[in-house]
Amino acid sequence: MRTLLNVLWLVLAGFWMAMGYVVAGVICCILIITIPFGIAAFRIAGFALWPFGRTTVPRRGAGAGSLLGNIIWIIFAGWWLALGHLVTGVLLCITIIGIPFGIANFKLIPISLTPLGQEIVPSDSTTAF
Repeated sequence: MRTLLNVLWLVLAGFWMAMGYVVAGVICCILIITIPFGIAAFRIAGFALWPFGRTTVPRRGAGAGSLLGNIIWIIFAGWWLALGHLVTGVLLCITIIGIPFGIANFKLIPISLTPLGQEIVPSDSTTAF
């Protein structure tokens, strides 16, 4: 069932949302000083492509650097990525079939706003690897 949901997600919204993260990641990597943000964007792009069966957990040892980085991320990239998830989620929730995909979009909003200090793990895992 998870695979079916992921394939439908990929067709309906996942590809376009992942492309937004890839564009943000490329821009961040070009600017050299923002390479950690680019790596986080590429990590989230994979999560945006295949979200069912995975979740996010706080990363151990993430401290003040992650907090400062997340504030910078929200200002420059996070807000428009979160807005994309919000709009896509609302549009998908218009139909009964699209409700699970809309909820998946809403699930991606927190990590799109604060990607640093988060780890993506399988849903059946209770601890971060």
